[in-house]
Amino acid sequence: METSIRPTILKEAQQLQEQLSVWRRDFHEHPELGFEEERTSAIVADHLESLGLEVTRNIAKTGVVALLRGKEKGPTFALRADMDALPILDEKTVPYHSKHQGLSHACGHDAHTSMLMGAATILSKRRLEKGNIKFIFQPAEEGRGGAKAMIGHGALADPKVDAIGGLHVNTGITTGNITLSSERVGCGAADFFSLKIIGKGGHAAHPHQTVDSVAVTAEVISALQHISSRQVDPTDPIVITIGSIHGGSASNVITPNVEMTGTVRTLNPELRLKVPDMMEKVIKGITYGFGATYDFDFEFKFPSILNDSELTELAASTAAEVLGEGHYERVKPGMGGEDFAFYTELVPAVFFRLGVGNDKMERYPGHHPKFDIDENALPFGAAMLSQLALNYLENQNEGEKK
Repeated sequence: METSIRPTILKEAQQLQEQLSVWRRDFHEHPELGFEEERTSAIVADHLESLGLEVTRNIAKTGVVALLRGKEKGPTFALRADMDALPILDEKTVPYHSKHQGLSHACGHDAHTSMLMGAATILSKRRLEKGNIKFIFQPAEEGRGGAKAMIGHGALADPKVDAIGGLHVNTGITTGNITLSSERVGCGAADFFSLKIIGKGGHAAHPHQTVDSVAVTAEVISALQHISSRQVDPTDPIVITIGSIHGGSASNVITPNVEMTGTVRTLNPELRLKVPDMMEKVIKGITYGFGATYDFDFEFKFPSILNDSELTELAASTAAEVLGEGHYERVKPGMGGEDFAFYTELVPAVFFRLGVGNDKMERYPGHHPKFDIDENALPFGAAMLSQLALNYLENQNEGEKK
């Protein structure tokens, strides 16, 4: 591919600005939860078919995969977007406010989907000489195992995917910029647990006749925080968060049981595997000491994203081409989970964060009821995905000639 045509990728993407915004706002108005993205996936598949791509619908129920096949067999680079929304009330006052009460695209997956549709539009106009580009539109990223389901249904096969790229919007980054992880680990592993403290109920006036599950729970919650502060190397990040807690029904009753759920975030894979035993030792010791018992369940849910070093460098050089010098930054990995990680365990991958914020807007974080984006960022995402795929194929094919 001639270097001289590369800057036109961004121009082509910017010419799609209106269409990208139309798609994104339409998806924003009609959010759908994981494995329920029937309307969204139908719109995606119809568009991909209109481009002349080889399209497979209903993968893992609502997933879509499209293939842009080159003239000759060669490496296959995949681009992935997630399509699902969240069970969060949309509190914005905008024309494209969610029409589904209690559901919203509060994490930007509507933008991810629109940008990959834009990338498919741009790339479908190019005749690939050798190799393929696969477009993976995935359901159920938000905790429902969409990536694993897509992999299980062959999204990385036929033809076999040799490498994959993806992005996530971030309002904390200014439009026109991206960030890349400064380490191989791209994000925190996200695991989840449930815990039930089992005491002995009774009258609030006679606590000595009971085992107060609320009091025991308070001690357990406090002690769990000492794992990160006193049992783990302080240079190894770990977050233990209690997200929900339920117990009791009256002010003058000592409830027999308290139930809670939470999440653990780690960057070190070895530490991750030790956490359940560390937590249970604390829980067991405290409950035993107060005469209570417990039920504890820990689920390893999402591993950390593993960024391939060569692909990370390729994304950095692609950003310099598409966005200009000085518009990307290497940053520490965050503790947020992302099920793109499952792809990274199987094939070389790179994942970057796309700036979608500006100083004229309220920059609410993902999962906030008022989350929104600067839609001027959409062409930058579509252009980055497009050029990243083309650069990968070019590098691989040139490598074969040497």
